[in-house]
Amino acid sequence: MTQHGDYRIESHVPGIDDYLRLRQASGLSPFTREAAEKGLPNSIFGVCLMSGDTVIGMGRIIGDGGCFFQVTDIAIMPEHQGRGLGKMIMAALTDHIENQLPKTAYVSLIADGPANHLYRQFGFVETAPRSVGMARNVA
Repeated sequence: MTQHGDYRIESHVPGIDDYLRLRQASGLSPFTREAAEKGLPNSIFGVCLMSGDTVIGMGRIIGDGGCFFQVTDIAIMPEHQGRGLGKMIMAALTDHIENQLPKTAYVSLIADGPANHLYRQFGFVETAPRSVGMARNVA
């Protein structure tokens, strides 16, 4: 557990209600409850940013467990943003990446807006023009 002032990091995946609430409040794309119920238990690693007993932020690592991993679901409640809390979440995820994942693992992420500045501080680099991120929704 890492602590910074009134905030602390706990190493666990958020519960379904907290996950859906944080995604909605922070402006991330919505998922159905059924999708979250299926997806969250398959997380490689997750952290919750706590203020007292309330989950006010989160981050996860997903992947196949050996070769490919993705940092995802970095979210903080809007009223707590701008306090360096994203760095707390990323530091916890980076610690797991560096100490628990295979040394040959490929770890990627999609940076929304100016978040690339945060991720760059933790060793992530843009892949373009060598490769370009692409995505597809099912529907």
